[in-house]
Amino acid sequence: MKEVFTFQATCPKGLEGLLQEEARQLGMQFEKETVGAVILQGSLENAYRFCLWSRLANRLLLVLSRFTAPDDNTLYEGVKAVNWTEHLAAGASLLVDFSGRSGAIRNSHFGALRCKDAVVDRFLEAGLDRPSIVKQSPDLKLNIRLRKGEVTVAIDLSGDSLHRRGYRLDGGMAPLKENLAAALLLRADWPGIASRGGALLDPMCGSGTFLIEGAMMAMGIAPGLDRKYWGFEGWLKHDASQWLALIEQACVERDLALTRQFPPILGFDANGKTAAIARQNIARAGLNSYATVVRQELASLSLPNTDAPEGLLICNPPYGERLGDEAELSHLYRSLGSAMKRDFVGWRGAVFTGNPELGKRMGIKSGRQYQFLNGEIASKLLLFDIQSDSFVDQHSAPGEISRARPALSPGGQMFANRLRKNIKRMAKWKRKNEVHCYRVYDADMPEYAVAIDDYQGNIHISEYAAPASIPEEDTQRRLRDVVQACAEVFDCDERQIAIKERRRQKGTKQYQRREQENQYLEVKEGAATVLINLKDFLDTGLFLDHRPVRLEIAKMAKGKRFLNLFCYTAVASVQAGVGGAKHTTSVDMSHTYLQWAKNNLALNGLSDARHRTEQGDCVQWLANCKEQYDLILLDPPTFSNSKRMEGVLDTQRDHADLIAASMARLDKEGVLIFSTNKRDFVLDADLNEQFDIEDRCRWSLDEDFKGRSKAIHFCWFIRHKA
Repeated sequence: MKEVFTFQATCPKGLEGLLQEEARQLGMQFEKETVGAVILQGSLENAYRFCLWSRLANRLLLVLSRFTAPDDNTLYEGVKAVNWTEHLAAGASLLVDFSGRSGAIRNSHFGALRCKDAVVDRFLEAGLDRPSIVKQSPDLKLNIRLRKGEVTVAIDLSGDSLHRRGYRLDGGMAPLKENLAAALLLRADWPGIASRGGALLDPMCGSGTFLIEGAMMAMGIAPGLDRKYWGFEGWLKHDASQWLALIEQACVERDLALTRQFPPILGFDANGKTAAIARQNIARAGLNSYATVVRQELASLSLPNTDAPEGLLICNPPYGERLGDEAELSHLYRSLGSAMKRDFVGWRGAVFTGNPELGKRMGIKSGRQYQFLNGEIASKLLLFDIQSDSFVDQHSAPGEISRARPALSPGGQMFANRLRKNIKRMAKWKRKNEVHCYRVYDADMPEYAVAIDDYQGNIHISEYAAPASIPEEDTQRRLRDVVQACAEVFDCDERQIAIKERRRQKGTKQYQRREQENQYLEVKEGAATVLINLKDFLDTGLFLDHRPVRLEIAKMAKGKRFLNLFCYTAVASVQAGVGGAKHTTSVDMSHTYLQWAKNNLALNGLSDARHRTEQGDCVQWLANCKEQYDLILLDPPTFSNSKRMEGVLDTQRDHADLIAASMARLDKEGVLIFSTNKRDFVLDADLNEQFDIEDRCRWSLDEDFKGRSKAIHFCWFIRHKA
């Protein structure tokens, strides 16, 4: 009859129930559950099988003794009472792992010393060579725990934590432990999905842990096969023949699995070095033919080309405690949710996060949630059945305006008629070019000196400063006409219309915040989604007159290195990113606008691994830069005397030097796009002697800006001479 032993299997907090079921499937008898552990009974063969096959446990401890120890002397005597010569050869190596405290035992180091002395003295009193004490890979590792005066003495059969499978020598940023990844896959029902032919996809795969654990789980490969060290190998009661038989059986099962076809297992990561690490880990696990990792931005996430009837999309995105800013990350989660809703209907979604509030940004209702500890961080696994009935509309509809509007004055009616005429004139152009945000009116009539922009139904009015000769009451009356006409034409509440007086600002005032509503709206431009703020700043975050330049950058950027100088909210960098740029760099002096830029990039799934932002004076930054770029946008402000920069920037005076410094960073086959909104700007004629310059000024004005009597936007494409 096989001898029955008592074991304690430890695991991360939150995995106890899963570990209990796994132990049962591996032949163990469950006795009880404690925090971070389960107590089991079974044979030596059961223990070997558990060590080899457990995907969830940290360690398997063979319990030898339990006793009460009110002080260090009783601790010493209790440990010494174990017949250690039955477990460890004379002169072999030993490591004591002690934890716990009491009134007499103030620290773990002292407790470990007393336990070590007890074992050594047992050998010396028997006239045998004492064990040597080592810190790594001992013949026998003792695990001794003191809790509330109770001591448990055990042999660590695993030797090292079972989560260390041996395939992951390198980790990406903040990698998940392998057993936690396995637990998350189990909670997401990956085994069931795999059995039905479903695919596995991790769009932010890091070091590839989900992919490798998922592959081994689907293929029935023992997770401990590649481990090189076991705690029982130096134990005198180790049955090598029994252990080797289990190893041989597991190898046969693995070799058989490697001959079969399995559903696709795919991983993406924006960081090329991290993706390379994942591929190396997959190769060490022997799974090259079964798991694939590609360098790819979240922005490019789409349903893989596969015949799989369903699948699991699982990931562990950053959540603020470890990486990045929460405002930026909220847009990253929204981008992830948008991709899931767009392309992955019918799949299961699983997002593991230490900040569940970010999960609400995804726009999908979570059907189930499970709590775990990721290290010391309380985290949740959010599970989604990606179906249209679980989608959440995060944008509140404006609704019907039930309040009766006052009748328009004759001037207001005339203004409303002009708005309708402009809207009708540009309707076909808007549809054909899929323009979502455009200028409806720009001081077409001298008495109504305003600019009106439509940002997907959100109306923004900029009032130009009236001449001093115009009485204030006339200015106010005309503005009321404009607001009432806009409310009628655009069918919106007057209170929803953003109104600003646009004056020439001096110094840093051009960048000062106005109202403090902190309300950002999402709008579309081409394939990109960007954030606008209609009230807090003088400008909205999206210069509509620059639209043709940005969309051209999207067309030109594929595979290119893109530099965006004076980047503002980096919408041009977003366009370059969604257009397939190799990487982008966005430089600006304003911390506020750089954070806005980061949010725009994150909203489009563009990671900071390939799309970096840098705060600094662009003039000084160019002087210090050593990198080369294939495509550069240089769009300086007309004038700046910010305290953060040296001297004063005047675009008319300084543009030749700025262009020369930018061209020094441009690859010989590259293109510099120089753009400015300075009225009456004149390009330095000497630049034509140095560079090939293509005038794109007329081209750069789109349909909604062509009616101006004076050009408001200048643009040139500049290249090195052949």
